[in-house]
Order: sequence, then structure tokens, then C-alpha cells
Amino acid sequence: MAEPEAAATRAGEGLHGLALLASLPRARGALTPMRPLDELTWLRVGGPAEVLFQPEDADDLSQFLAALAPDIPVTVLGVGSNLIVRDGGVPGVSIRLGRGFNALRREGETGLRAGAALLDAQLAKAAASYGISGLEFLRTIPGAVGGAVRMNAGCYGAYVADVFTGAVAIDRKGRRVALAPEDMAFGYRDCGLPDDLIFIEAGFDGRPDAPEAILDRMEALLKRRAESQPVRERTAGSTFRNPAGFSSTGHADDTHEMKAWKLIDDAGCRGMTLGGARMSPMHPNFLVNTGDATAADLENLGEIVRGKVLETTGVQLVWEVKRIGIPLTT
Repeated sequence: MAEPEAAATRAGEGLHGLALLASLPRARGALTPMRPLDELTWLRVGGPAEVLFQPEDADDLSQFLAALAPDIPVTVLGVGSNLIVRDGGVPGVSIRLGRGFNALRREGETGLRAGAALLDAQLAKAAASYGISGLEFLRTIPGAVGGAVRMNAGCYGAYVADVFTGAVAIDRKGRRVALAPEDMAFGYRDCGLPDDLIFIEAGFDGRPDAPEAILDRMEALLKRRAESQPVRERTAGSTFRNPAGFSSTGHADDTHEMKAWKLIDDAGCRGMTLGGARMSPMHPNFLVNTGDATAADLENLGEIVRGKVLETTGVQLVWEVKRIGIPLTT
């Protein structure tokens, strides 16, 4: 995938979807020039993809990448749950995996293999139906399997790293790469793999338990989330990472007192607004599109909050929400 700086440099002359489309390799999946992306993100903001590629299946994706000119930026979108697309759009080819990547199959008594486009919640519910415990936390995480693996998604003391058994990815040259747990270098909200690897499937392993007990735990987690997070508003989940490192066992130090929401609150930013963007009064680490926010409103408000926190606490918050594309120029 292209670094944001490289993408911005290429896009200095603007997006030219039809011209780019004419230069791309053929594919069985859909190639759509200047495809609006706002409707594909949970925050409902942002400009178009210069070209959006929706591959038919893994072979289609592999062949397309193998034939794609190396200077064309590639951006993987996921399901847009943890994403701000800037108002000027995304240069190059944006890739969104769909129905060809959402298969699910059982592996042994407690194992599951899931396509990267399968929603986290669907994986958790399937695990419950099979009597597989350990994946309940995924029921509360917006997004899909590929993104969950990429960022080692987790909450309430459980993480993808706890249940991950392996994955298959495709690199920028179209080659398939098999990945074992020891290859992942999981960290807090991250894995140590290059950005040019596109996950297409991943394996997980849990523990046997009664489906009713698993469902009860999932309902308890959903209730806990609804009581503390603005789940009915347009957000992208936690905006900033907690400034807490990982322990030697690969788990976040959840007892660390420096929580992002607390730092934001102490800096006086709870409920702060800019245009149509707001830091949630309910949970100040959630950026909210109140209805007419632009991507610039959201990102600029986030940067103001980062500045306030740095000024008042000396802590530099790190974005958890991904920001891609180029600003809209006037």
C-alpha cells in the first residue's frame, strides 16, 4: 500500500478516475472510477476513490495486483468502521473485499476459519452457535476479520492475539503468504507486518462451552458497551489509542491509569465541537458526526484535542482511527 505522503504527491494534480481506469489490468471484479466513499464508511464522510476495485475472489485479487504497475498507490478500505476518508478522495486503487471473502468454515472441535470480509460480530455469533468460547469480545467490535487481525482488535481484556492461529495474505506483487502466530508480531492495536500485505482469511481457536453461556456473556458485553459508548451515533470507534504499552505476554496493560478518554476529559475536551464534528459527551474518546460534518471537521477536531491533551498533560495521543486520502483543496 502507498504511504499517505506518496499518495498525496501523486494526487497533486487531482484525481483522474477514467484515465487511471484505462491503464489498469483487467479483472473479473468491478472497477469503478471516482466511486464515492462516504456511504461506505461509518462516519459517512469523504471524497471518492480514484478507482474502487471489488475483487471477485482471491485469485482475481492476486492476478490484478501481479499485473498492476508498481507506482500506482493501493489502499485497502475494509468495511470503513475505523476510518476517515479525507474530503479530496483517495488516489490510486482502493480495494474493498466483499462476498468472495466472507466464507466461514469449522476446523476441528474449537477452530474456525474466516474470510477477511466476514464481520467480527458474525464470527462471534457463529462461534457461539458451535459452542466455541473465547471469541465473545468480537461481538462488540465494529469491522471485519481482516481489520481485526491487522490491528489486533480487542476489548475488555481479550484480543485477537489470544485466539489467532494463522492467516493468509496477498502481497503487493500478488503472491500468497501464509502467516503463523509467530510471524505476526502483535502489539497494542497493531501487528508488525508490512502494510502491503492484504489479509484474505484468518484462523481462530477457542474453547468448548455451552452456546447458551456464550450468548449470555456476549449480551453482557453488548450491554456494557451500550452503557458507556455512543453506539447509536455516527462514530468510528475509539479515536485515539490508550497510552499504555503491551506486557511481555502481548496484552495491553489495562490497569494503566492513562486512558485516552480520561486525558481528553481532563483537558476539557468532552463535548467539544468543530463544524459538524463533536467529541462525544458520553465517551470523550469517540469522534461523532452529528449529521453534516466533513472529514476535515473530524480530523481537525481530533488534532485540536491532541494539542489540548499535550498542552495539559504532556502526553501525545496517537490516532487509532485510520485517516487516508488527501484534503479537499479550494
